[in-house]
Amino acid sequence: MTTGLIPGGQPPDPRPTGGLPHQRQEPPVDQAALHVDNRSRSSVITARAAASFEPVGRSVASARSFVRDTLQGWGFADIVDDAVVLTSELVTNAVVHAGTSADVLCLRSDDGVRIEVADRYPEREIPLQGQAVNMGNPDREGGRGLQLCAALSGRWGVEYTPTHKQVWFQLDLPERPVGTRAAGPSLPADLLPLADGRVRVAVVQIDRTGAITSWNEDAEELFGYTADLIIGKPLTDLAAWPHTPGTSTGIAEALRLSRWEGSYGIRDSDGRVTSVYASHLRVRDTAGEPSTVCLLVRDHERAVLQTPLRVPADSTSSSDGQSTDPFEVFIGSPAPDDLDGLLQRTVERARDMLDGDSAFLLLATDDETELEVRASTGLPSARQRFARVPVEAGPGRYGSARMPAVHDDLTAVPGAVPLLSGTGMRSVVTVPLKVEGRLTGSLGVAAESPGRYSNEEALRLQFAADRIALAVESARLGELERLRRGSLSFLVEASDLLAGTLDRDQTLALMAQMTVPTLATWCAVYTIADQASDPYLSYVLHEDEELIDGIKSLLSKIQPPDPVPTPGARVWSAPGEAAHQAALRSSMRSLGLSGGPTHQIASGIGPTLATASAVGGETVVLPLVARNRVIGMLTLGKPTDEHFRQEILELAEDLSRRAALALDNARLYSERTAISQSLQRSLLPPELPEIGGVEVEVIYRAAGEGNEVGGDFYDLFPIRDGAYGFAIGDVCGTGPNAAAVTGLARHALRLLAREGLSGPAVLERLNSAILDEGARSRFLTLLYGELWPQEDGSAQLKVVCAGHPLPLRLRQDGTVEPAAEPQPLLGVIEDLELYEQAVTLDPGDVLLCVTDGVTERREGARMLGDDGLADVLSTCTGLTAGAVAARIMRAVERFASDAPSDDMAILAMRVPGLQKD
Repeated sequence: MTTGLIPGGQPPDPRPTGGLPHQRQEPPVDQAALHVDNRSRSSVITARAAASFEPVGRSVASARSFVRDTLQGWGFADIVDDAVVLTSELVTNAVVHAGTSADVLCLRSDDGVRIEVADRYPEREIPLQGQAVNMGNPDREGGRGLQLCAALSGRWGVEYTPTHKQVWFQLDLPERPVGTRAAGPSLPADLLPLADGRVRVAVVQIDRTGAITSWNEDAEELFGYTADLIIGKPLTDLAAWPHTPGTSTGIAEALRLSRWEGSYGIRDSDGRVTSVYASHLRVRDTAGEPSTVCLLVRDHERAVLQTPLRVPADSTSSSDGQSTDPFEVFIGSPAPDDLDGLLQRTVERARDMLDGDSAFLLLATDDETELEVRASTGLPSARQRFARVPVEAGPGRYGSARMPAVHDDLTAVPGAVPLLSGTGMRSVVTVPLKVEGRLTGSLGVAAESPGRYSNEEALRLQFAADRIALAVESARLGELERLRRGSLSFLVEASDLLAGTLDRDQTLALMAQMTVPTLATWCAVYTIADQASDPYLSYVLHEDEELIDGIKSLLSKIQPPDPVPTPGARVWSAPGEAAHQAALRSSMRSLGLSGGPTHQIASGIGPTLATASAVGGETVVLPLVARNRVIGMLTLGKPTDEHFRQEILELAEDLSRRAALALDNARLYSERTAISQSLQRSLLPPELPEIGGVEVEVIYRAAGEGNEVGGDFYDLFPIRDGAYGFAIGDVCGTGPNAAAVTGLARHALRLLAREGLSGPAVLERLNSAILDEGARSRFLTLLYGELWPQEDGSAQLKVVCAGHPLPLRLRQDGTVEPAAEPQPLLGVIEDLELYEQAVTLDPGDVLLCVTDGVTERREGARMLGDDGLADVLSTCTGLTAGAVAARIMRAVERFASDAPSDDMAILAMRVPGLQKD
């Protein structure tokens, strides 16, 4: 930066103003030459200061310091804030966005200050005369300078040359008596403050313990206590401090502040409370002992002590007389609609107003116990965002956030402001944001040099914080309401999705897909089979699918998190540490520091570093607890040090509870399904035997999800040499109860048939066994037969049809006829008189046996029936047994669009005849 300062016609001050090393001086200014000939300078210029700034980021802060020092040196403290804000925006446009050096010129005249900022952007277009000026989008990072000029300055303009663009603005000085910092107008005597006789100012000094050490005569007169009665007593014994609802501050805290002004009461010797206005100043003696000097007057005489407002009385009115909102004066107009934009604009304005190197804003939680970082500038915001610090004094905090605080040197008080640890900031001023006495946040500005701020800056920042507190709280409540509505919608959708499946693997996938990327950048799900098992990495998901395998490999090499049942999220540092070590090893190998040729491992460097970057941020673990048992852990991670928001963690905790119950339900369902299917498979016959000279095909469909066996059953088994038994039956009902009778019937048939009993005798004894089950018995329709293949290629059958749909015989000429007569079903009456019928299957003939689930297939009022089945079978001439069974099943499925509601079994036997040589 190069500077030159010329007050009036004097030579420039050769001292550097803090910037880049090279400097230049300008010749004395000819007063006559300073009249504006073609620009808006209509007054005589009495002082001039110029500086040049290189196109680097630090130049913006240097420009702010230059303007602030210049205007304060001229005695124009009332317009410093607006000038610094406008200069910061215009220099930022030049050195950051345009990438060129910036020239800043400050001109003092008798009616105001004009500041010019010029850049040297070579490709800037010169606007045509009369062309409308585009003010740009106020929400953009750049381009707000002209809008601010229009909002804050009295006059402004833009001037172009082929190689330069110059933006100037003029700030008018408030009308006030010369030589005073603040003054009130002359008033009639009856409007002056009323004082009872001589105005008395009590001077009270308080030591570091809060005890009174000095008590002057005015104090004795005001409160009735003599010095010998009062010295040594705590001031808190006399003070009637008006506690504000929602805060815990008192006079003890106020006495420890460097400066404080306000009202409270003092109990006099008669026990009455006298309202006083107080001004406290913290001092220390030559031995370094701190104490507080308190100046007290009666409250109605507060004008004696009260600090006048720094803002002129007409600051809320624009040049045209229209009222201006104080909030918009600070934050700019239009204000951002979203909370993040408003907070970011606030910290930028606060930083510029106090000429700081950084600024930050924290919002209080609902219970006012913690503050959450929501916006910052000049700090590593990605690392600090959403971090939390306590409100009151305690571990990690110095003092209370409910009161303004100024720290001259943070190195003297380590941990005073945890947010600034390791950032190089030395001095800081923080003020609370309050709405109706309730703490809603904290605003702070910090600088790299010590001793930058005093109580005066704290008052200015507090005034700004009071301007924006209500708007910030309103925007925060709006954002919170939107988050809550979104959270409810998210949880409702998640519950519907999780309730829609009982598959364990699908539940794990849904858990991960609902969290990424809505709640986190990546997630991992650990499951625990039982209390004696270790957590197992079951599922990993990242928003970038190419990183999933790398994260899974990294997590598989570290110990899983402990299965702690304590609800809530807890930080898990192991993945970040492992990622850091993996990245370090990869970098060393790439540099050849681990021995061996680097080209052998170069192919693995990229994925390792990418994985380390993806997992290197904050990682939290939430337990999956169902039925008072930890069944797994849900791990959420971010790639950066940005902290998880508390609202996100609360939403993730709600999701983890629902997901845990869904995952446990899926586990129980899978276990019970596996047991059920294992038992059901034991009821099915083993592989069908090979029968020489006869083709056999069976198709079986059990109704109901997860059922492999229902009330229908079939069997085909050898009885003795050359003889085979076959059966197809239907137990009343479906499901496990019917399957129990199925097992009884199938096993009893095999045992009785192999005892050499005839078909009717086998069914009569089976009927007795079913009746012996008592209330658990169910009636049973059964077709039982015995088969003997013949040497001539035919087959002899003996069939008993006990209440079952009749078997159908398909001849080679396409005719279909019943192959048996109906007889009583089993499980209803004790004495049965059954008989068997002989059937001969000629070569090419087919015997089709089905259960009533086939014939009673319905579509509305229509039913397939025996006639429909016979029609389908008549079209199967010349087909193999397998083809016949498949055609029948296909016809049944196509007959109705709904899923079958009854079990179905199809048994087809065909005699192909002898093969010719």
